[in-house]
Amino acid sequence: MKIFFSVGEPSGDLHGANLIRELRRRRPDCEFVGYGGPRMAAAGCELHEDLTKFAVMWFLHAILNIHKFWDMASRADRYLRHHRPDAVVLIDYPGFNWWIARRAKAHGIPVFYYGVPQLWAWAGWRIRKMRRFVDHVLCKLPFEEAWYRERGCNATFVGHPYFDQLRGEKLDAKFISELKRGDGPLVAILPGSRTQEVKSNLEYFLKAAQIVRERVPNARFAIASFKESQAELARAALAGKDLPAVVHVKRTAEIIEAADCAMAVSGSVSLELLYHEKPTVILYYITRFAYFVQLFFRKVRYITLVNLLTATDLFPKKLASYDPKDPVDSHVLMPEYLTCRDKSRQVAEHVIEWLVDPVKRSTRVAQLAELKERVGHGGASLRAADYMLQVLDSRRKTVLRTHSAFGVAPSHAVCEAA
Repeated sequence: MKIFFSVGEPSGDLHGANLIRELRRRRPDCEFVGYGGPRMAAAGCELHEDLTKFAVMWFLHAILNIHKFWDMASRADRYLRHHRPDAVVLIDYPGFNWWIARRAKAHGIPVFYYGVPQLWAWAGWRIRKMRRFVDHVLCKLPFEEAWYRERGCNATFVGHPYFDQLRGEKLDAKFISELKRGDGPLVAILPGSRTQEVKSNLEYFLKAAQIVRERVPNARFAIASFKESQAELARAALAGKDLPAVVHVKRTAEIIEAADCAMAVSGSVSLELLYHEKPTVILYYITRFAYFVQLFFRKVRYITLVNLLTATDLFPKKLASYDPKDPVDSHVLMPEYLTCRDKSRQVAEHVIEWLVDPVKRSTRVAQLAELKERVGHGGASLRAADYMLQVLDSRRKTVLRTHSAFGVAPSHAVCEAA
């Protein structure tokens, strides 16, 4: 059995690697090829291209890389046509993956979308593509299955794959102990895994950190960088600032575990912060133009997964953003600011509150622990692998029986499939 993957985000690379391991555990002879990242390669996927190198955001950045995406889509089309894998698995990255899905369907290859894009949040009109090009929609969030099924998609809830990684992660206890050894409380700064996110948000996180230091003079800060080039950006931003902050590369999990609270961008990292029960404030700074555009496309009040998991009204008729003074946001566990303005003072105030008021911090920790108990279980990779193999085995039996009826399949192949 051969399965073609198309994965373009660092987080998707992680989920793809875990899914490959589960599939290989059940079918050691299974082959994996396609687009992904270094984690998938380490899990045994033959990469045609490291697609995570091209992780981009917003329309302009996609346009600047369009020729690269066209070339990769054409290469994928040729591979699907000549090698005819048993299935195509897509993980997030909808812009490029729609092209792959279209080509797979044209060649009669079943398409599984594992960890579907959040169309319900910003792109409901794309549901037509999902219905047309995707055979099996594997959902991460509990409410997604009903949303997709109501719109004609064959959807199944398998759970969020990020929790699989978190439950199996082995942290560096010595490094965590070193981080905790300082005199004052430790605040984690998580400016994102994409360079564009770092460039947009780090400036305001550092301004917030300086405000925190004014009120909590012994506060310390640890900045988590996804790669060395981003760490260099962070060190340059720190130059000349009287701020006790240290930059670490690929130490996000340890920094989160050691921290008393955190400042972070929106993304799957919020689930990691939930898993470690860390009080967190979310910032996502975008340009004025991008902010204006998202007002027309966003369908949900919250941009943070943790807050969506606690919301009672996911799709309010009157759309607005989080407001700490609005009673409708009383359930929010991670204050969030999607903004085109400087919100560093608001971000700092939440951190200060958790650092100076032990009762409020412990209350927030208890709330996070309760939510983690409800949604933080693992098994998404296992359930997705079982589902895929069941579908593919059933399909293979059907194809072989059909061929056998016309004398195409040899008898031993039918017996083996049965």
